[in-house]
Amino acid sequence: MDFLAALAILLVTAKSIEWLFERVEIHPIIAHVLTGILLGPFVLGVIEPTEDLAVLAEFGLIMMMLYMGLTSNFSAIAQNTKKAVVVAALGVAFSFALGFLTVEAFGKGTTAAIFIGVTLGNTAIEVTSGVLVRERVKREVSSILMGAAFADDIMAVYLIGIITALAGGGLDAASFGILTVKIFAFIAATLLVSEYIFKRARWFYSIVRNLNVFFTFTLILTFALAIIAEKVGLNQIIGAYLAGLTISRLRERKDPLVVTRIKLNELINDLQVVLTEFFIPLFFIYVGLMFNPPLADISLALIAALYLAAVMGKLIGCGLGARLFGLSWRDAVTIGLGMGGRGSLELAILTFGLSAGLIDQVLFASVIAVSMLTALTTPVFFKGYLKRAKA
Repeated sequence: MDFLAALAILLVTAKSIEWLFERVEIHPIIAHVLTGILLGPFVLGVIEPTEDLAVLAEFGLIMMMLYMGLTSNFSAIAQNTKKAVVVAALGVAFSFALGFLTVEAFGKGTTAAIFIGVTLGNTAIEVTSGVLVRERVKREVSSILMGAAFADDIMAVYLIGIITALAGGGLDAASFGILTVKIFAFIAATLLVSEYIFKRARWFYSIVRNLNVFFTFTLILTFALAIIAEKVGLNQIIGAYLAGLTISRLRERKDPLVVTRIKLNELINDLQVVLTEFFIPLFFIYVGLMFNPPLADISLALIAALYLAAVMGKLIGCGLGARLFGLSWRDAVTIGLGMGGRGSLELAILTFGLSAGLIDQVLFASVIAVSMLTALTTPVFFKGYLKRAKA
């Protein structure tokens, strides 16, 4: 099929399904992935995942990571820093352990088990924030949830670097140590520079005032950090995420006229239209197009076990972290349920793992199913538990 015709069919179908799903409060990501699955080789076979679509999807992924960084609040964990970090770390640890053991139990190999453990360790901040928008919870619980989801993203940046090394076949003790130093040095250097440029430098004010110049600067910084990240042995999306995160620090800038915050919000609003309506959906549609496991090899038992590992990993790990700081069982369970959603970043990691040969189509398909299930069930569990607790 002609490239433009395929593009038009994919986008129209995706937005139509998304519109239907919005009426019942189902996350748009699910609509986009389902579009790729339905129109791709797995179901109808109308559209193939061509190289042209792959290029657009890769660009969409970089833009998605930029957008995630821009919409993150670096000072979100300032009020409950220790609590948020501990909750996030224990959630990642338990999810990794359960995911790793599950894949090992199904005989998929240690490399695949490590990869899936890492993938299940992250929480989708978009699902967590969506849950908090719809439901009222205590201020402390809300702060810990958003802070932990943010800390989760930083940990995911580190884990993506580990996965990149794993794909290259170099994960011995020495290279692991060197890689860890490189990752934290890159993150620390980027955030340190942002401290002086985006929060304090007076000359940067002239860039922010002109929205066209500000937009151009944002794109240049995104691609520059993506290239630097790749040169030091990390993944490009780490650089793109850090670019957005550093620019988001304009919120912390002392500006009596609030011009920098206004311009940052204008930039995000302008980017949101083109990204959320075109580039980001294309990435998730492409994920769906790549979904093509042998039907006979799909294991419902594996999907169920991975789903249970994903939900219980966050419930136990994050809930335990909350209890360590004296929060009630009710608040601990609320945090554990709120951190259960998976979404965009997991699918990005999965796509990389499949293309690098770290996982096969069966595991790829299984974790996609798990991600969509958690995105569907997390708001339901969260809302249901709050109603029951109040009653």
